[in-house]
Amino acid sequence: MGLEEELAAFRAEFERTAPSGRAALYSAKIEELRGQFPLKDAIAVGDKAPDFSLPDSRGRQVSLTTLLRGGPAVVTFYRGGWCPYCNIQLRAYQRALPEIAALGGQIIAISPQLPDRSLSVVEKNALEFDVLSDVGNVVGRSFGVVYALPEELRAAMRLNDKALPGINGDESWELPLPATFVVAQDRSVALACVDVDYRRRLASEDIVTTLRLLAGPTDGHA
Repeated sequence: MGLEEELAAFRAEFERTAPSGRAALYSAKIEELRGQFPLKDAIAVGDKAPDFSLPDSRGRQVSLTTLLRGGPAVVTFYRGGWCPYCNIQLRAYQRALPEIAALGGQIIAISPQLPDRSLSVVEKNALEFDVLSDVGNVVGRSFGVVYALPEELRAAMRLNDKALPGINGDESWELPLPATFVVAQDRSVALACVDVDYRRRLASEDIVTTLRLLAGPTDGHA
């Protein structure tokens, strides 16, 4: 089952089993955000990706500049380990990692969670790529993908034991939009996918296609 099918199956099951009105609330707030979020301010194809250095799940600093010396980077922003759609996406990217690595690519997954939360994401999903903590959404903001949750969603998350202040270590209730960028070695953005609907994610096949284009002709083919 591909990523799109997995996400759709999870969404259908959630809508079948969620408390009355919950799925409708979430859908309504996604549409509200669609009308409000300034997508034009997000990093786009052809832009230079902002440099950053963030701690991984074990406290080691990882910088974009250093990673790009080894090849293109796939920079994906996810909401957190508490988000089932994010875990489905990260596992799909892990399955694609051999193909991505064969093309010289490296994956960096970024969320505003505290580092110990990132470690549990790595362990739970058996991830073999860098999972970084962007506490305060500083890097997410530099990519233009951060927004604050409205009060109705804060209340729902408190009921679900997913209150963000305890997970992210601040009181902002801010999250990044699900966003994935393929960054070439010169820091230019070759692929940008930013979506206000957290139930949708960029397919790993699109990442692989972009990395192939960056790799250029091989085996004598024009």
